[in-house]
Amino acid sequence: METPVNLLDFDVDGLVAWFAERGEKPFRARQVMRWMHRFGETEFDNMTDVAKSLRAKLAQEACIRPPQAIRDSVSEDGTRKWLLDVGNANAVEAVFIPETNRGTLCISSQAGCALDCAFCSTGKQGFNRNLSAAEIIGQLWLANKLLGGTATPAGAKDADGDADNGRVISNVVMMGMGEPLANFDNVVTALRLMLDDHAYGLSRRRVTVSTSGIVPAMDRLREECPVALAVSLHAPDDALRDRLVPINQKYPLRELMAACRRYLERAPRDFVTFEYVMLDGVNDSDAHARALVALVRDVPCKFNLIPFNPFPNSGFDRSQPERIRRFAGILIDAGIVTTTRKTRGDDVNAACGQLAGQVQDRTRRTVRLVKSMEDRA
Repeated sequence: METPVNLLDFDVDGLVAWFAERGEKPFRARQVMRWMHRFGETEFDNMTDVAKSLRAKLAQEACIRPPQAIRDSVSEDGTRKWLLDVGNANAVEAVFIPETNRGTLCISSQAGCALDCAFCSTGKQGFNRNLSAAEIIGQLWLANKLLGGTATPAGAKDADGDADNGRVISNVVMMGMGEPLANFDNVVTALRLMLDDHAYGLSRRRVTVSTSGIVPAMDRLREECPVALAVSLHAPDDALRDRLVPINQKYPLRELMAACRRYLERAPRDFVTFEYVMLDGVNDSDAHARALVALVRDVPCKFNLIPFNPFPNSGFDRSQPERIRRFAGILIDAGIVTTTRKTRGDDVNAACGQLAGQVQDRTRRTVRLVKSMEDRA
């Protein structure tokens, strides 16, 4: 017997095509999509407005299978983190951050990460594989279910004029484990589901993709599914960024800034958010701040300064609060909107840069690191 097709792997166009191959009309695909995503249904028999004959056919050929939570941790500040089983001894993490006026879900795109940024816990685990579209959108599906989210009629709007599904989760950020643009096709399928009124109906302004700077994929995203963009910057010059964010060796800052300017031609927001982790004595001096001002002078942007969240054997320390305030002040005085991210969920290792999950490393990064240390000795 063939393995059932997981319908969470399809955006609306993909699902319509799959139904058409079986002689079904497009409206049937949209009916099933609404049941799956807006109402969190996994049993075809419960889809009461779908023809019984189609329900029987779907039960034989398909399934709706989100990732399963194997650990559910809640921080003292209300941040909630799930460890999600994605098979073959791999697990990824998703984090929900509740705030007064919004609820933000941070989701993962890969089991591990191949980019090996120096200050990131995820990157130190190595890389196993890309997540499927079902495993990516399934994080939103599952979080919405576990948080008790509900759906309201299509077309409802929130206070900002954006589509409002009545869900606890109002914003999604692709800032979890992995580099989203290194898993482009599956990420875009998931993004389209987040935006589709038959699924989650989120505004493009409320969905953010964070990238370390894969320039060709940034250009593709601009053309195929422009959402809000965040760039993990972390350094004002190529020499330092080469060390902290190794992908910079392939796509240096001049190319990255040009890609940001191109992206803004189609972006739903009129600025790029630059993420900048504050590392004591590494990238946090007044000179670094002034260099940043010069670097982004032609890129409409805001800065999100992130106090470094320690993890074992990281080799870095968090910048002191006064140093962060002074650094932010230089950016603000130059007319750049600058915020300092409040650390959330660090007591359950859910803060930015701490997500580690469980990865069966195919890059053999630990072996390579030991060999490198032996060679230097």
